[in-house]
Amino acid sequence: MNRLYFIGLIVLILSFTACSTRGAKTYKNYQFSQQKKYTENKSNYSPNMNKKKYSHPTMRPYTIRGIKYYPTVVSVGDESKGNASWYGPDFHGKLTSNGETYNMYDMTAAHKTLPMNTIVKVTNLRNNLTTVVRINDRGPFIATRIIDLSNTAAKKIHMLGKGTAPVKLEVLGFESKGKRTIPTKKQLKKSPQKKSLGNYTLQIASFSKIEGALETQEKYDNTNGYKTIIKDIENESGRSFKVILKGFKSEQEARDYKSTSVFNQAFIIREG
Repeated sequence: MNRLYFIGLIVLILSFTACSTRGAKTYKNYQFSQQKKYTENKSNYSPNMNKKKYSHPTMRPYTIRGIKYYPTVVSVGDESKGNASWYGPDFHGKLTSNGETYNMYDMTAAHKTLPMNTIVKVTNLRNNLTTVVRINDRGPFIATRIIDLSNTAAKKIHMLGKGTAPVKLEVLGFESKGKRTIPTKKQLKKSPQKKSLGNYTLQIASFSKIEGALETQEKYDNTNGYKTIIKDIENESGRSFKVILKGFKSEQEARDYKSTSVFNQAFIIREG
């Protein structure tokens, strides 16, 4: 009886010891992960930082909180003004809209409609300090703000304390797809001077006979600067002649024109 009691006591002690060890180990790991601080020393980054495969961003329209945003065509020299904000620790290490891993110490920013990899000069209108960033994320989704800067970019123009600042944005150029650097002035001069998101057209009419298509093409050609063409389409339903109004540089431009013109029943088509 005493022997059985002794064996049972040993098993019970071992069992408590195992549970205690597992619990302490889990707590230590949790405590370490919560207290880890990120600095500009890259050896202190998460092991997975910046190692995710870069995926080319989609430039399709997207909806946030019921509002639809349309990425659009931009050119070198384009300027805009508004309020800037910044984002940091809460997003550090998370994915950006184009598939990169957000690093608040990189010179990057979020914008609602500028194409990914657009290089932008940001000027703080309170103190005229400037910084240059690369767009790799979407936001900020607050009506009064036009750009969200990384922690380091915001620090360079002295806006960390107040959190926001009135700024001027100027498009300097476009970095190559897959690269995550800020180009030099020399490289920017050699880069494309315009970033287009594809050609958008409106199909304004469709006919089974060429005569009707030719008449419509002639009637609406050069309407508000847009050109008309005829597409000869043949499929299982037969042959048709579609009249296309072309020359729109973004989906937003095509949508705006459609909603305010006689072509409000037209179809928007993206080509290329």
